[in-house]
Amino acid sequence: MVEAVKYGGTGRRKSAVARVNIMPGTGLVKVNKRAFDVYFPSETDRFRALSPLTITNNQNKFDVIAHVSGGGLTGQADAIKLGLARALSLCDHDTKTVLKKAKYLSRDPRMKERKKPGQKGARRKFQWVKR
Repeated sequence: MVEAVKYGGTGRRKSAVARVNIMPGTGLVKVNKRAFDVYFPSETDRFRALSPLTITNNQNKFDVIAHVSGGGLTGQADAIKLGLARALSLCDHDTKTVLKKAKYLSRDPRMKERKKPGQKGARRKFQWVKR
């Protein structure tokens, strides 16, 4: 029994981490063993997560299996986008130039700023009282 060729990529966004595997197939997408539409109820998150497939015209050529943890749904969608773009660039080197031009292969470095001691939050100070 011959196993299908699998390509993998890891994507991160804020505190969300996605491990994405793609293999030749019919366009089936599963996230954490659930249907894609069930996991991402928002249309924008679904579009954002699968945008690397759309831009390279591979919507129905690959099956996508993603394991996501941490963060919120939008951060997870962006993590899947990066992981999917990295897996596609491994699979076909012609798509790498298209994905790089669309800036899908670069990680978004913005993270939540840490809370500082003596303050209410990262930048918010405690309310000043004259007494």
